[in-house]
Amino acid sequence: MQNKIEICMVQSGSIAEEAGVEAGDFLLSINKQNIKDIFDYRYYQASEELLLEIEKPDGEIWEIEVEKDENEELGLEFEDSLIDGAKSCTNKCIFCFIDQLPKGMRETVYFKDDDSRLSFLTGNYVTLTNIKKEELERIIHYRMSPINVSVHTTNPDLRKFMLGNRFAGDVMNKIRMLTDNGIEVNCQIVLCRDINDGNELDKTIDVLSELYPSINSVSIVPVGISRHRENLFQIKPFDMESSANVINQVHKWQNKLLQEKSSRVIYLSDEFYINAGVDVPKYKDYEGFPQIENGVGMVALLRHEVKEALKHKKKNVNTAGRKVSIVTGRLVYKNILQLVDEIKNVYNGLEANVYDIENDFFGPYVTVTGLLTGLDIIKQLKGRDLGQELLISSNMLRAGEHVLLDDYTVERLEVELAIRIRIVDSTGADFVNAVIGN
Repeated sequence: MQNKIEICMVQSGSIAEEAGVEAGDFLLSINKQNIKDIFDYRYYQASEELLLEIEKPDGEIWEIEVEKDENEELGLEFEDSLIDGAKSCTNKCIFCFIDQLPKGMRETVYFKDDDSRLSFLTGNYVTLTNIKKEELERIIHYRMSPINVSVHTTNPDLRKFMLGNRFAGDVMNKIRMLTDNGIEVNCQIVLCRDINDGNELDKTIDVLSELYPSINSVSIVPVGISRHRENLFQIKPFDMESSANVINQVHKWQNKLLQEKSSRVIYLSDEFYINAGVDVPKYKDYEGFPQIENGVGMVALLRHEVKEALKHKKKNVNTAGRKVSIVTGRLVYKNILQLVDEIKNVYNGLEANVYDIENDFFGPYVTVTGLLTGLDIIKQLKGRDLGQELLISSNMLRAGEHVLLDDYTVERLEVELAIRIRIVDSTGADFVNAVIGN
């Protein structure tokens, strides 16, 4: 059956525009090839000679011959970045955070994707439970590398239990098929206390590290536990002692792997160190930060970037009389406080206050900044003298929007708190510039 893909936009000055293709037209085929998704489109449109089959809104079919450079873009854009929609998750994970969301949020928040194409395009992690051999072959054919895989455990029976899926046990066969064909894989382990830690974690690290460098890195993150876990499997949060045990266990593996493979391969997220009251590893120990998007090394990277930014004091910036406030989650509060003190030591006359916001929305075990909500910020900061600006992290906002998780907009926060809000990107230089008002 031939796909009929609506074109939502044609790039100005593009080959497609010159050929008379318009928004609202439908793409039927390229070089007589049916287009299933964005990877088909990218693959077939790369040719130098194209035959486009286009259907106009009135049903008229156009066949357009195009000649172009091999890497020149055709210029078509589609409503859905994948074209055929994201594959949904078929698992029933005992630790799923989406299952722990409160009712009444925006419908799209509850959608669970588990699509290997999004793994390649946006870095999402996938479990590979809903992927067939033909799709693995397609990943290999289109060189969709790297792929990020949520492994959690290499014990087949334990993985079936944790993912609530009887097809979850063969993850290593699928990973080996990818790595044997040159696809790089990054892995994630969501660590659940007394379930996949301890001896099970040792076994998982042993199996995954054997495939280095095809498995480029493995991150270990603690399970997220919200207050909304009614009727869900009971999981204990990691406390100071259990976090310290994980650190000691993983550090032994890192030392061993560093000797054998010249890489640590395995990395712990910042939460483990902070929960244990232990300082995070040094900047160089993260080996290029392969798992930074998973919260692995964010504190060390930010420290390094702030230090570098402060080496070059901006002489044209006058901070005398400047007063700002900074919002952060409880997890990194002390680290942000230290960085702000370092900035104030360089820029005289600056007053900067850091506020750690307790997450009433998700509960006391959720302490990361990225999951703070507008209502909690307003409740805890209203009536305070916040100065000239309130700084909030960009990772608190939905991608491409000025909207927080609970649908509060940045504009609403500005009205409620009677202050100008500045959105700060995640780099140390951005943070320093925001604090000093540059």
